[in-house]
Amino acid sequence: MFLWSLVVLAGLIGVSTWATGIVSIVPAIQDLQDNPGAGYNPWTIATLFDAYFGFLWFWLWIAYRERSVVARIVWLPLVLLLGNIAMAIYMLKVLWSLPPNAGVREVLLRPESA
Repeated sequence: MFLWSLVVLAGLIGVSTWATGIVSIVPAIQDLQDNPGAGYNPWTIATLFDAYFGFLWFWLWIAYRERSVVARIVWLPLVLLLGNIAMAIYMLKVLWSLPPNAGVREVLLRPESA
């Protein structure tokens, strides 16, 4: 899981940097506004729903796992704005905090002490 989180984080930062080098996100969004048909493709909308439901699903796990209300609030916009980048960072945070002999239970469930 640790290696996969690192691969996801590196891959997403890499592809985001590459894409930004070709077209900045601001003109890309403006292009969608200038070309209304591009933004109203049913599959584009379905993909956005799928992605954001996944982001919210992951955040619900964060909200369950984190005892601090502040942490829950901070992680929501991070996940919604950064998507899988924030999710990979959170997963690395969780994995780094675990003892060497931890199992899946310690990863998924709320820590006993906090």
